[in-house]
Amino acid sequence: MAELTDALLDELEGLASAGTQGPWKSMVEGRDHVSGDSFIKVGAGDARREDIYVFRERRFADGADLDLIAAARSYLPDLVAEVKRLRLLLKGGG
Repeated sequence: MAELTDALLDELEGLASAGTQGPWKSMVEGRDHVSGDSFIKVGAGDARREDIYVFRERRFADGADLDLIAAARSYLPDLVAEVKRLRLLLKGGG
C-alpha cells in the first residue's frame, strides 16, 4: 500500500479539484433502473452534466466498478480534507 504522504494527498486533492464536480452516482441497469445501459450520473439539478459510460474492452463495466468510480469521485475530496484535518490536530494545530 502506498504511503499517504502530504505530496500524495495534495496530488489527490488536485485530481479531485480538476475533475467534473460531484455528486456522481452509479446507475446500474436492473438495480437502479429497468432499461438501458449502466452509467455514472454526473451532477444534480442545474449542475447536471453528461452521463459517463465505462467500458472494459467491448462490454460495459460491471456495477461494482461503477459504484467504486462514483464513490471515489464523490467522497475523495472529503477523505483528503479529513486526513489533512486530523494530521493538523495531531501536530497540535487547529
